[in-house]
Amino acid sequence: MAAPPVIHCDRISKRYVLGTRVAGRTLRDAIARTVSDPLRRRERSHTQHRPPLWALRDVSLDVAQGDLLALIGRNGAGKSTLLKVLARITEPTSGQARIRGRLGSLLEVGTGFHGELTGRENIYLNGAILGMRRREIERRFDEIVDFSEVERFLDTPLKRYSSGMTVRLAFAVAAHLEPEILLVDEVLAVGDVGFQRKCIGKMSAVASEGRTVVFVSHNMAVIQSLCKRGIVLEGGAVAVDAPIGEAVSAYLRAVESDAAVDLGERQDRSGWNEVWLTEVEVRGANGAGRLATGRPAHFVFRVERARGFERARISCRFTVVNLLGHPVATFSSDDPGPADTEAAASEGKFGCEVPELPLVPGRYRIDVEVHGRAYLQDAIEGAAFIDVEQGVKRGRPVGGEGRGDVVVEHRWTTPSLD
Repeated sequence: MAAPPVIHCDRISKRYVLGTRVAGRTLRDAIARTVSDPLRRRERSHTQHRPPLWALRDVSLDVAQGDLLALIGRNGAGKSTLLKVLARITEPTSGQARIRGRLGSLLEVGTGFHGELTGRENIYLNGAILGMRRREIERRFDEIVDFSEVERFLDTPLKRYSSGMTVRLAFAVAAHLEPEILLVDEVLAVGDVGFQRKCIGKMSAVASEGRTVVFVSHNMAVIQSLCKRGIVLEGGAVAVDAPIGEAVSAYLRAVESDAAVDLGERQDRSGWNEVWLTEVEVRGANGAGRLATGRPAHFVFRVERARGFERARISCRFTVVNLLGHPVATFSSDDPGPADTEAAASEGKFGCEVPELPLVPGRYRIDVEVHGRAYLQDAIEGAAFIDVEQGVKRGRPVGGEGRGDVVVEHRWTTPSLD
């Protein structure tokens, strides 16, 4: 007889009503509502007719002990919401999730930590939340500190930590306090490459000990190296539940199919949307649409602004991603160079010129983010796809038989025999 699953989701749905707030219970909340209600009456006429947002729709799944499960999906697919339901951070609107075993989670930077407490105190606090005895925490304490690499700041209040330091400590606690089920969201992207590698190795070790890992990431290369099973979420529902290779292929096909939809109609976007992306244009040499290795490439991003946002400074960032979902290069207008200009942004468009495209022949996608007033305003995965043909890089032919994604300028020499 098969063992019962350690995670059982039975028709879980989660609905959010846009434009509403949860009423506070304190005197301060009551005063704030009294002052702000007249100012919000005008807003209610615009928000009361908004349809509810279903972040999850009838999600049913089982996860067995020792499973390495990846939750895959585009922005807004419901991945993080499902993890929050499993972690008991939020309650489902309907349905239920049953968890068998001690649960450790790393869903948001600092979740379950207290900024006024030191790193040392937060280790004990988080261990207690996980249901561990003080003796158990002390037994793993040195391993946690060594893994997190924050020993120097251990007695410093957490509010003084950088986001990267907080993630280091949070992951070390979540992974080393022996949870039987580990939930990990994309917060690992905050850490450096070396630490990400350590985290992936630790998750593999946790799984090899018979414990369960549920992992959310947009990096398909990492997902395929770590997980054995993948669930693709679309519109809050389970679209694919298959071995990881099949799940990743299904997700990549869906991302590419969305690129054929007009950007104005795309629903898989996130951000405040006071500024939104309306068009992406990619041109090769002499204005042609074809791109080739070593030849010029020109990227143009057109945006629109909401009323009252016309004068605000905005920035654009786009990432070139290979077909495995691994970022190849990122370009940001927030990192200006001496030849850059700001004029294009004020006219509702950004232009980025690459004199010699360093990409090897193949197909790539373009993920775009627009920022303004210190917030992410719009983000779309697969806003466009590009095909790069064979070309020449500084006189050296570049074909399609090589490995990797970029061409590095180099030369061969005859070394001295001395």
